[in-house]
Amino acid sequence: MQRVTSARVRVGDPSTPLGAGRVTGEIGRGLLVLVGVGRDDGPADVTYVAGKIRDIRVFEGDDGKPMDRSVADAGGAVLVVSQFTLYGDVRRGRRPSFDGAAAPEIARARYEDLVRELRAASLKVETGEFQAMMQVELVNDGPVTILIDSTRQ
Repeated sequence: MQRVTSARVRVGDPSTPLGAGRVTGEIGRGLLVLVGVGRDDGPADVTYVAGKIRDIRVFEGDDGKPMDRSVADAGGAVLVVSQFTLYGDVRRGRRPSFDGAAAPEIARARYEDLVRELRAASLKVETGEFQAMMQVELVNDGPVTILIDSTRQ
């Protein structure tokens, strides 16, 4: 998850010039959430991650206090992008192994569940496109990047 001043996802033919695809999601100030779904992730993992995204305090407070407000408190939005490559394991060899990633049909369901839970929490949520070749543009604010891992609760 990254705190951003802006972020956008374009989907299109990878042979087209950068920026030539159609925009599927775009936000101003908020959180860019890159989501990797593991083979063993279930509904409880989705709920845990959604709660962390909703409640994590990484925005400056009105009094200037750093890391004091959530994305909702700051009036921000969330851009959720599926990214199975987060499960790339390079401990052996030179080519990443993605054995830890969930199968596409399971990953899609968990990804959609996460988006649904965030929207149910009254957050403004934009998305990428599941299993598409995407170009993600962002301006990381800080930079602030936080790892949320439901297996390390």
